[in-house]
Amino acid sequence: MDLNALFTDEGMRKFTASQRDQHLEDARQYGQLATVVEQRLRNTPIEGDRWLSERNRARKVVAKLRRMEKASKKAAGAAEALYATYVHQVLELPGRRNTAVERKAARRARRGARLQHTVAASLGRSAAQLSGVGGGPAAAAGEDDNGGVYLPVQPPAGAPAAPAAAPAISGIGDFFPAPKRVG
Repeated sequence: MDLNALFTDEGMRKFTASQRDQHLEDARQYGQLATVVEQRLRNTPIEGDRWLSERNRARKVVAKLRRMEKASKKAAGAAEALYATYVHQVLELPGRRNTAVERKAARRARRGARLQHTVAASLGRSAAQLSGVGGGPAAAAGEDDNGGVYLPVQPPAGAPAAPAAAPAISGIGDFFPAPKRVG
């Protein structure tokens, strides 16, 4: 047996098929032998036997042959399982790993995009609240974060009028001066 050929798909398939066929043939022969032995022992009395002794003796002997038949069938199934496991664990593994890496990269990209969108939206809301402009639907309805409804702020009587328009805010950076660079 060439061990290098065994580690190919065709070589492993050929080996496991021959082993499976051999085990199935053994199981078939054990089954036939069990039937023949059972009939022969049932019809062969031994001096001093009691009633049904032949049948009980035949059943005990045949049980060992049936166990051998069952073990051979199980070995045939194990040969098929060997091939299936080899294909799954050795031949298909690189493809499954590549697929997993691609899925992981796609998940990371989606997560990064969601995080970037969430941060940008949060900064926009913060800038709007700090400037007093906009503030979203809750601010427009006069609600706070806890769900309470309040009247809009009323200026005291005799107070000067509010300025005509608030300066436009382009982002959160308008509220915090850029650090001065030394150098």
